[in-house]
Amino acid sequence: MMNILVLGAGRMGLGAVHDLAAQPDVERVTVADVDAERARAVAARAGAKGHAVALDCSDHAAVVALMRGHAAAISCVNYWLNEALAKAAIEAGTNFCDLGGNNTVVDAELALDAAARVAGVNVVPDCGLAPGMTAVLVAHAVARFENVDEIHIRVGGLPLDPKPPLDYQFVFAVEGLINEYVERARVLRGGKIVEIDSMTELEELEFPPPFGRLEAFQTSGGTSTLVDTYLGRVREIDYKTIRYPGHCAKFKAMIDLGLCSSEPVNGVVPRKFFGELLVRSLPHDEPDAVLVRVEVAGGGKRLRYDIVDRYDEATGLSAMMRTTAFPASIVALMMARGQTTAKGALPQERCIPPERFMRDLAARGIKVEESWS
Repeated sequence: MMNILVLGAGRMGLGAVHDLAAQPDVERVTVADVDAERARAVAARAGAKGHAVALDCSDHAAVVALMRGHAAAISCVNYWLNEALAKAAIEAGTNFCDLGGNNTVVDAELALDAAARVAGVNVVPDCGLAPGMTAVLVAHAVARFENVDEIHIRVGGLPLDPKPPLDYQFVFAVEGLINEYVERARVLRGGKIVEIDSMTELEELEFPPPFGRLEAFQTSGGTSTLVDTYLGRVREIDYKTIRYPGHCAKFKAMIDLGLCSSEPVNGVVPRKFFGELLVRSLPHDEPDAVLVRVEVAGGGKRLRYDIVDRYDEATGLSAMMRTTAFPASIVALMMARGQTTAKGALPQERCIPPERFMRDLAARGIKVEESWS
């Protein structure tokens, strides 16, 4: 029987707690948040297994003390805290994973590999949706080829009832969204790592009704460690975000006008002000869908994995919560159960068994449709 710690009592923390509490070998799920009342509300999702703690994640000593006694910890807090949390986990001897999303922070976590191996633990960043689940889908697909030339990843969270002006609703923190749209994307082109401006290289793609024709464009973070893992083995890797048609042009216009700048204007930071306007103006927590398409090609063959996941009325969990928090929960459970292929600070594609991961996704009702061409 295991104790698992969830740091952060937001949407993704709630999704992780829901999934962890359903596991028969999990005895207790501890939910820690700076807001004690919010921690208690999310811990209640775990019923008798839930335990709430007030915690400031910037308090290193308190974090280490809390982590001890837990087989694994999942960070569902802001990405800039994850390097320090990973160091605390190593000190505590606790396996650690997070939802990631920032290349610089991920690099710093992976630099802790030697210390994690000495401590006999795993530190696995970027364990949400994309980056996250998509990395394991890629590893699963690549294993089915003798040689791979191209890897293309397309992912989007969409409202089922899109509303103007952006046909988008918030499913995670506004800072994360803006980062994806303004930071540069790392891709493999011609076998070399290059950086490309986000909100560029617009393309069209089709999904089954009711979605139909959609658009996809470059955004940062989605390739994560894949470009390093497959450097020298694959010629092309890229990641694009899926949205309803027209979203990219509208949002890019606001970026070009400077609304995502961190440089103050008359004492006001445009990015902070714009972020607050987005939070106030755009819908939240309405029924949603998550679309995933991973294509791997080589040797004249192409393999495609498609996922269409929707808001779950029975549990009240959004598709984004299911496809972001459940994969992180799966990784945390694998670490706690000793099912990873190696200890240390490693990306998912190098330590998470793809076949087991795919079975665990299916057990949670996340269906991967496969097609060859």
